[in-house]
Amino acid sequence: MRKLLAAVMAIMMVLSCVSFAAADEKPITVTVFRGDPGDQPTEDNRIYKMIEDEFGIKFEIEFLAGDLDETLGTKIAGEDFPDLFDGGNSAEKLINAGALINLLDYISAEKTPNLWKHIEALLPQLVNENGELFIIPNYGINYHEQVVNACNGPAFFIQKQVLAWDNYPEIKTLDQYFDLIERFIAANPTNANGAKYEGFAILCEDWRHFCLINPVQHLMGQPNEGEVYINRTADENGKYAVETFIDKPYAKAYYAKLNEMFNKGLINPDTFTMTYDQYIAKLSAGTVLGMFDQTWDFGTATAALETAKMYENTYVALPLVYDEAYGFGAIEEQYLNGGVPNKDRGFGISVNCEYPERMVNLFENLLSDRWQKILQWGIEGVDYYVENGRMLMTKEQYSVRSDAAWKMANQALTIWESAPKKQGLQDDGNTWAPADQGEILQLTMSDYDKAFLAAYNHGKWADFFNAPCELAPWGEAWQIDKAPMQDDYDKFLLIQDQQLPKIIMSKNAEELDANWDAFVAEIKPYADIYAAFMQDEVNKLAAQATK
Repeated sequence: MRKLLAAVMAIMMVLSCVSFAAADEKPITVTVFRGDPGDQPTEDNRIYKMIEDEFGIKFEIEFLAGDLDETLGTKIAGEDFPDLFDGGNSAEKLINAGALINLLDYISAEKTPNLWKHIEALLPQLVNENGELFIIPNYGINYHEQVVNACNGPAFFIQKQVLAWDNYPEIKTLDQYFDLIERFIAANPTNANGAKYEGFAILCEDWRHFCLINPVQHLMGQPNEGEVYINRTADENGKYAVETFIDKPYAKAYYAKLNEMFNKGLINPDTFTMTYDQYIAKLSAGTVLGMFDQTWDFGTATAALETAKMYENTYVALPLVYDEAYGFGAIEEQYLNGGVPNKDRGFGISVNCEYPERMVNLFENLLSDRWQKILQWGIEGVDYYVENGRMLMTKEQYSVRSDAAWKMANQALTIWESAPKKQGLQDDGNTWAPADQGEILQLTMSDYDKAFLAAYNHGKWADFFNAPCELAPWGEAWQIDKAPMQDDYDKFLLIQDQQLPKIIMSKNAEELDANWDAFVAEIKPYADIYAAFMQDEVNKLAAQATK
């Protein structure tokens, strides 16, 4: 009864602080598009209700259903622009089509101090050549310092049970990784329910084809630059050398390894045609032993496995490189990069929006410390508690956050994920993200995961990786707008999507060589154009950052 009373009083205290929408700001419904699949929040979602009560704003949300580029193309052709428009990984299409307003017409140190402080130091790298800003990064702007407890980006992943089965080996290279998976499946072809294990899955659908394309750069010791390899040491003129990697011998080595695994039955042919939803379903069932991906991309599968207490089937990220036997020298892994603002990713405000100032003011208010705590932590006394100045959660309070139904009723995920947000540390030393808080990390970790980390003498998942490197002056090259050579870039990607699966499925070494040579010949003209373009852009950005 005391806990219930405390919870009720906490909610009443929060609501008592609410300044309800001013009389001259009538209630409105804001249309929203998210360039990702998602689930609708419940009608009685308590955080959205707080937003409605304070700002007079309700949301009508549309999630992506189908192909992202096709969907955006249809909306652009029909000028069917929602008020808040998140174009996902193809947001440049919206910018180049003139679908979004320039936010700097509405943001200033005087009018919107929270937003201005959030982006001021980063403006040189965020604005375009005309000084315009259409999207404030939804991730990657850290306060005080970057908190790295785990790899949230690209890595090779493997189920924890596979490492435990082999007595927790140190897996550092590509060959060690696949050798372990092969041995595990030979000894354990199915799970306890008789479902067959799949050794390695490759997601190829739409823009998520980075799971197929990007591993090569990381195997060569480079952080995520997209589709180029960059020598991070400048020449005597201060220029950086840029090349495409997908058509190089060091890329062939990776796809030849995948071909070997395919012919051994560790990779299923349907992996090249499966949808994202099918991929998540496979991971959620616990039957896929390994894949290359980015942690955030399969979070729903992780949550499903944790909810089902299938901790041994959850994944650990590994920073693999090529073995020296491949002939590329001794490679030092560098998967983790310095804080990277997620340039041109998140909500833009469309030119069709009738109340752009009100949308900017909404983001200004949601970026306040008070609202950031609500959006990220919840309500004090209900979702977390404070002890000796530390924001903490009980096991129950934290574990419920992985439940999909609870999230739809108790978090404003759609708005929070695409809106500007604070990351890193609060002024008092608490973290902005609950998962980054050291006490919560330890308290809420399953006994299985604690024992797993202890077996490696690690305290957190990031201990499997080298420390983050310093962010390059160009940021990360995948953020560069490809619109000036869009047709050639699209062809460059299409050839990879079409030909790499064919290479991986080659019947023997001779066929693989023939398929590889044909691939290189076909892609070379577009690779040359793309490399030259990226060379210019990288060096332009590097020069701009050092002015």
